[in-house]
Amino acid sequence: MKNTELAAAYLEEMKAEATASRKCLERIPESLFDYKPHPKSMALGYLSLLVAEIPLWIAVMIEQGEIDFATFKHLETKTTQALVNHLDENLKRAENALRNATEENLQKDFALKANGNLLFASPVMPSISSTINHWVHHRGQLTVYMRLNDIPVPSIYGPSADDNQFRSS
Repeated sequence: MKNTELAAAYLEEMKAEATASRKCLERIPESLFDYKPHPKSMALGYLSLLVAEIPLWIAVMIEQGEIDFATFKHLETKTTQALVNHLDENLKRAENALRNATEENLQKDFALKANGNLLFASPVMPSISSTINHWVHHRGQLTVYMRLNDIPVPSIYGPSADDNQFRSS
């Protein structure tokens, strides 16, 4: 299978995950952005930002080949709607990057850095796969935070305990 065929498959996978990610983000109240279930945990607002932002990483991998934590600009937001809008913008950019990716784009190396220091390097194509997995992982964390705060968890891959039509009486 060619890398461009894999990119098309990843595009479909990303689209499939987008709906559940959007449903989760839409339910996060700004009043809980600072919530942490444990002192070592990230804040709910930052976790929500990651869920909204990770699709952008795919575009950056393909277009630029590098992410440096020191220079990567995060959206600064205080509203749920801004998070949802950010997700939508990042999905569009990732979709465009995947649609327009060439074999050359997908075979080059991707570098993850911190202050210019290399943390990780891998070809772009497997990095896209692990990034989608990373996105799903953080969305899973988000649903745990939601449950701990009595925020109804939406259906992800099937009914959730909060889907009224699937509750037993």
